[in-house]
Amino acid sequence: MSKLLIVADYFRFLREQKKWWILPLAGALLLFGVLIVLAQGSALAPFIYALF
Repeated sequence: MSKLLIVADYFRFLREQKKWWILPLAGALLLFGVLIVLAQGSALAPFIYALF
C-alpha cells in the first residue's frame, strides 16, 4: 500500500467521521517525531532534551 494512499485514507476518515480535532494532535506528534529524528546524534541534542 502506498504512503500517499494511507494519507488520503486518513483524511477521508477525518471527513466522514467529523474527527477534525485529531488533526492538530497528529500534526504535533509528527512534528515532535521529526524533531527527535533530526536532532539525534547532533550537538543540539542536550538542549532539546532539556526542553522536556
